[in-house]
Amino acid sequence: MKTIRNPWLKLREGICQEDFDLINRLQERCIREDRTTLKLELDYKLRAYSEKECVGIRPINEFMYFDGHELIGYMGICEFGGADAPLEVNGMVNPDYRRQGVFGTLYKLVVAEGRHRSPESMLLLSDRKSEAGQAFVQGTGAKYRHSEYEMYYRGNRPEISNDLEGITFRKATNADAREIHRQNAIYFGDNLGEEGTSEQEEGMILPEEEEKRGMIIYLAEADRQIIGKVHIQLSSDIGGIYGLGVLPEYRGKGYGRATLLKAIDKLKEANAGDIMLQVAVENANALRLYQSCGFVETSTMDYYELFNQ
Repeated sequence: MKTIRNPWLKLREGICQEDFDLINRLQERCIREDRTTLKLELDYKLRAYSEKECVGIRPINEFMYFDGHELIGYMGICEFGGADAPLEVNGMVNPDYRRQGVFGTLYKLVVAEGRHRSPESMLLLSDRKSEAGQAFVQGTGAKYRHSEYEMYYRGNRPEISNDLEGITFRKATNADAREIHRQNAIYFGDNLGEEGTSEQEEGMILPEEEEKRGMIIYLAEADRQIIGKVHIQLSSDIGGIYGLGVLPEYRGKGYGRATLLKAIDKLKEANAGDIMLQVAVENANALRLYQSCGFVETSTMDYYELFNQ
């Protein structure tokens, strides 16, 4: 264990390239030595953030703990799904500097920021295999909420049946924001809000803005009718598949499989070295679909909910 001699903190709204490089190097070491998974969303955050003049007090999402010039700890906030959604929190500490209060210090700052922003709760994430992470989270009093499998594509791509070859992808634009918002409410229980209200507008994903951050949203269509959607992202040679769903009236016809396989093709065309996705453990139907298309579980991420007092 190394002794911390010159500690200082760096707090930022977002990460620049220099921050990204430091955090990513620490992430690579922690994953390699701990043999666990982290969900930091660094590539997405880097694309999302651009240097701007600060006007008033801005939310803090990046919490970095240094010893001199060396980054030894990091905790980040991810905010998905609009103002009402819980904040997602994940972090790490350099193995040489553990058991010296680094993670606890970052956690206190994150909790204070979360309370300042006033969401009802935060989600603390920990790989199930991380003994230290699980022990820390359980010590906070957070309650288990759900788990997700991280799955990687390891098989040969099955063929799409002839009667499903007519499914096409159309890249979504901002004009499709309401449709994407509606589908997310159906698939993932997002708050739909009342149509035409500011509450609904605040929760909407703008596809053209997401594309600037590296996430492309496709609407799946058959016979010129929207049947579902999928989001794909290529980060550091890893392709990700997210937000896949088929509308209820079109289920049971093989459209989910066809949409998934076409998403795989899109990522292969973009030269993705690996392709991954995440699925809720309790979503047995989706899990069977992904397994049948060549995906295997590589890790389990547990989500714990910490309610603001």
